Amino acid sequence: MDTSFTSANDCYKSILGPSTGIFKDNGSKFLAFAYPVSSEEEIKPLIQQLKKEYFDARHHCYAYRLGHTGAIWRMNDDGEPSSTAGRPIYGQILSSELSDILVVVVRYFGGIKLGVPGLIRAYKTSTADAIANATIIEKIATIPYRIIFDYLQMNSVMKRLKDMGLSPTNQQFDLNCSLRVDVRLNSTASFLEAFDKLEGCRVEKIEAQNEEEV
Repeated sequence: MDTSFTSANDCYKSILGPSTGIFKDNGSKFLAFAYPVSSEEEIKPLIQQLKKEYFDARHHCYAYRLGHTGAIWRMNDDGEPSSTAGRPIYGQILSSELSDILVVVVRYFGGIKLGVPGLIRAYKTSTADAIANATIIEKIATIPYRIIFDYLQMNSVMKRLKDMGLSPTNQQFDLNCSLRVDVRLNSTASFLEAFDKLEGCRVEKIEAQNEEEV
């Protein structure tokens, strides 16, 4: 696995919005589509939409990489010879040090076989073009937490959040109150320490599989 990102660094690069690229060779046309994504659940609908829109294309190959460490990734050749499509797409994602990104390359066959080197060059070049046309941004890795507290502790909780520059969401105020806050990865230790000292308050990490909370 590559080491473009480290767990000590909570900053990483992604793309701001969708972008496209193109490469042509011997009648074959390779259309590359890059998308910003943050979960695997977002990926399948995007691929399905492209397959529907470009239903007459021969192949719909892709690769994606997710998370600030890039630990979640996948490549797919969609019928092309092994490692001639998904791997060069993924290689361009790695060489650009990007994550939270999906790249799909749609191929229209032009009647002339390109061979393994030609295919690798085509998928690599079209992907590079899509990335070059994208706006690169810096993202910060966060961890979602739920804070549960007594109503009497409202002011204390809000003051701590304000002092740490954190904006709460999903707020519910009653006798027992709760809210969600996304904490920067490098700040989690100080965040937990601050609320550990507050009586009538507890902090729970929101797990990814709890879809209604994430």
